[in-house]
Amino acid sequence: MVVLRTVREMQRDADRLRLAGKKLGLVPTMGYLHDGHLRLIEQARKLCEVVIVSIFVNPTQFGPGEDFERYPRDFKRDQDLALKSGADVIFSPEVNEVYSSNFGTYVEEQDVSHILEGKIRPKHFRGVATIVAKLFNVCKPHVAVFGQKDAQQAFIIKKMVRDLSFDVSIVVAPIVRETDGLALSSRNLYLSKQERSNATVLHESLQYAERKISEGERNIAKLESEMRTMIFAKGAPSVDYIAFVDPEVFQETSTLTLRSVLVLLAARFGKTRLIDNALIPIV
Repeated sequence: MVVLRTVREMQRDADRLRLAGKKLGLVPTMGYLHDGHLRLIEQARKLCEVVIVSIFVNPTQFGPGEDFERYPRDFKRDQDLALKSGADVIFSPEVNEVYSSNFGTYVEEQDVSHILEGKIRPKHFRGVATIVAKLFNVCKPHVAVFGQKDAQQAFIIKKMVRDLSFDVSIVVAPIVRETDGLALSSRNLYLSKQERSNATVLHESLQYAERKISEGERNIAKLESEMRTMIFAKGAPSVDYIAFVDPEVFQETSTLTLRSVLVLLAARFGKTRLIDNALIPIV
C-alpha cells in the first residue's frame, strides 16, 4: 500500500495510473474506519482496479462547538484496516496541504444544502461539497463510493457531479448496521453503554414507520408523532427532525402517494448526535 501526503504526489500517482489504463476508485473518509467504511472499500474493489482511500478530518464541514478537535483519529489502525479491505493507496494530507492560509473558494449547492442537516448545521454541506470536489481533482477517480447513511450528503454530491460535469460515477452503498440495528458511525464511540443501548430506537422507529406504511397508514403527521414518542421514551434529550422526503428531488412530502419515501431522522443521545434513514416502499 502507498501512503501519499501531498496534493502533487497524489495527482502524479493518479495520472500515472490513468495513463497505464487503470480504473480508479475513491472512498472518501474522515478516518477512524469501521465496518461501514470497509464495505465501501470492498465495493470499490469490485468496481475498480485501484482503490484510493482518503483519510482527512475536514475542518470546513464542522461548525462552531462541534467535535472537530475530538473527532477520533488513529492513522495506523486505519491503514491496517484499509489494507485488509483491499485499498491500494491512502491519501492523507495535513489541513494546510488542503486549505492554504488564504483559501477562499467554496462549492455550495443552493437548495438541498439548506434543509434538514443543512438547517441544523449551516455551511456543513458547503464544506462537504468543497472537500469532495477537491478530492475529485486531486485523486482523479473514475468511480467514488459513498454510504447511504449520509443520504442527504450523497444526494448533494450526485447533484454536484451532475451540475458541474465532473467525470466521475457516484455509487451509493447500503447502510451497514450492528446486529441490533444501530447504524455504524465513528461517533458511536462517544456513546455510554446505556446511550448505545438506547440509540437502537432510531432504527426501531424507522422499522415501525415501514411496518405501518405497509399496513396502509398514510398520515405522515401521525407517523412522525409516534416515532418521536418512541425516541423520547428511550431517553433522547432532543430530536432535531423526522422528515419524509421524496427521494427523487429530496424535498419533504406531505402525502404518501409516491412509489417510495425516504424517512430521515436525527436525534441526540447524551451529547452525541446520530442520524439514520430508510427508503420505504409504498404499496
